[in-house]
Amino acid sequence: MTALTWAVRLIIFSFLLLFAVRNTQPTMLRFVLDYVWEAPLVIVLLAFFAGGAVLGVLSVMGVIYRQRREISRLKRLTVKSPAESAPELPPPLA
Repeated sequence: MTALTWAVRLIIFSFLLLFAVRNTQPTMLRFVLDYVWEAPLVIVLLAFFAGGAVLGVLSVMGVIYRQRREISRLKRLTVKSPAESAPELPPPLA
């Protein structure tokens, strides 16, 4: 199984390397106020991919921190007073 995993990784890496080598022609990005950025196409694609990944991670961070606060609050509640948080059970019927 590990040999298959490494084979797939090698195929993906070689594909991406070939893609990078084949796309080295300069590309011009024109921004507002006549700002121009000229770089190889691979660098431009990598920069926008990395920017998208960073924005995706940042968009999830609020949810993660909210869940962590909720989990720590619930842990404090259960550790502080487990007997108080457990509901009272009626006595068994004889």
